[in-house]
Amino acid sequence: MGQDPAFDTETIGFLLIPQFSMIAFTSAVEPLRIANRMAGKPLYRWTVLSKDGQAVKASNGISVGVDTSLAELSRQSGLSKPLDMIFACSGLGIERYRDDEVFAWLRRAERQGVGIGALCTGSHLLARAGLLGGYRCAIHWENLPGFAETFPEIPVSSDLFEVDRKRYTCSGGTAAIDMMMHLIALRQGRDLATKVSEQCLVDRIRSPHDRQRLPLRARLGVHNPKLVSAIELMEANIAEPLPQEELAAHVGLSRRQLERLFRKQLGHSPAHYYLELRLERAQHLINQSDLPIVDLALACGFVSASHFSKCYRQLYGRSPREERANAILRGVPMPERPVRQKVLA
Repeated sequence: MGQDPAFDTETIGFLLIPQFSMIAFTSAVEPLRIANRMAGKPLYRWTVLSKDGQAVKASNGISVGVDTSLAELSRQSGLSKPLDMIFACSGLGIERYRDDEVFAWLRRAERQGVGIGALCTGSHLLARAGLLGGYRCAIHWENLPGFAETFPEIPVSSDLFEVDRKRYTCSGGTAAIDMMMHLIALRQGRDLATKVSEQCLVDRIRSPHDRQRLPLRARLGVHNPKLVSAIELMEANIAEPLPQEELAAHVGLSRRQLERLFRKQLGHSPAHYYLELRLERAQHLINQSDLPIVDLALACGFVSASHFSKCYRQLYGRSPREERANAILRGVPMPERPVRQKVLA
């Protein structure tokens, strides 16, 4: 590369993994295209890759053609660095993805000085390839619990994206726009990133630390600050559930007052609501990790696998083992929120 980065063309590869997220992929590519247009010169060039050079089907069922295979790109580049940066684009089912050839190719690229990135659930792939040791990463909020249980040694955040030296990881969806505009600003300046943002009809460039999910008030349609605080405490204490008295004391209420507040605002007791939160977390772990059922139960605050299975069946109509078997058969779709049924407290 030359001395003035403003006149270099940066080459970025997008490695498509079956069932990849289309929204994350296109949200990453389009800011690069728009940056070239706004600058009036080719600041960025990109190439779309698959392991074998064949089209790859996204999670929405659309097949995307690619430019080349990993092997062909390596042959073309010879001993030189094949790309400046590569993003692994994945989505559904990545927890069970195993391909030693792909992992080895990514490690070789990293040794050649290629920046390594991931979109949506791609941090799972990078972790399997051994490329996240000592690096922070981001991943989609639904996959975060499973990732944290599978790779406890890797710092993972619920931020929109993480840029840690030459690792670029993104939670997916439209957060890919924010990450790419952040990288454009770092390399080409804030003015160009702002122009790209305006072309995307995005009213601001979100920071990496903006939240992935809607605030609780918006998600649940509740505004009582004590109720919101109680639910935040529940969500933060899944593995070791707080006793009702302690939960109430934290938000400045008696246990009876907390009970009345939950029933009035949500139609459930605090114990019932807390249990469903834990079971929902369990469903994510079943679909998105290989944890044994007994370990998974403990991670969600259950003292025994039998009690966990009983509660799980009552809420979802199937056992945890049936859930896992079905997830594998159906390609591990994102879990849906349950139809509310009566659950043992």
